[in-house]
Amino acid sequence: MGNDTLHPTIQGFRDFINQHPKLRKEIRKSGRSWQEYYEKWMLLGDDDAYWDGFKEEDESPSQSENKEKNKSEFLNQVMKYAENMDIDKVQKQVHQLSGTISTIQELIDQYQGSKKGPRTDERNPFSWFKD
Repeated sequence: MGNDTLHPTIQGFRDFINQHPKLRKEIRKSGRSWQEYYEKWMLLGDDDAYWDGFKEEDESPSQSENKEKNKSEFLNQVMKYAENMDIDKVQKQVHQLSGTISTIQELIDQYQGSKKGPRTDERNPFSWFKD
């Protein structure tokens, strides 16, 4: 069924929907029927304030091109940074960080051990042996 065979009000509603992309998304997301919005459109008309919230335009091609360009520039910057990085220095810093984390873990273990006090089985290695 081509556009030229549609009833003029249906074609008008189709054009209206194309001018309100957020409305299209809302209908699909909510699961409500197109009929419900068609009836509202017939009652309220195109210019009612109810439709103002649905007028946000889809991204223009230039906006999506700008986003792609920004992503490309970011990747280029990351690649330049990676090329200039001294792997030996990074490895030394990672090793130092690992040692620092190990020291902190040991301190926490010592603190928790002193807080709990010695366990009874640590005081007498034969405590499992009962008379």
